[in-house]
Amino acid sequence: MAVYMIGQITINDRDAYAAYEGGFLDIFAQFKGKLLSVDESAEVLEGQWPCTRTVLLEFPSKEDALAWYKSDAYQALAQHRFAAADGNIIIVQGMS
Repeated sequence: MAVYMIGQITINDRDAYAAYEGGFLDIFAQFKGKLLSVDESAEVLEGQWPCTRTVLLEFPSKEDALAWYKSDAYQALAQHRFAAADGNIIIVQGMS
């Protein structure tokens, strides 16, 4: 069953974040995910959405999503994101 990873990212340092962006697709392409959306102008219909970027990823399974997220290559790259931004990242199950 497909799973979706949703990221709410608040970018604090765009120059430093650029190092993360520059390496993201090369690593992501090695896994079974699909980049569905990267949006910096989400339309808020209810509540508050204080982040500057919203990311939506799709993976065939939770195992595939975690294999990417926990990989040594991604975790090394993610250090740039951790230094340049704050984020909330979740995995949600798709409908069968």
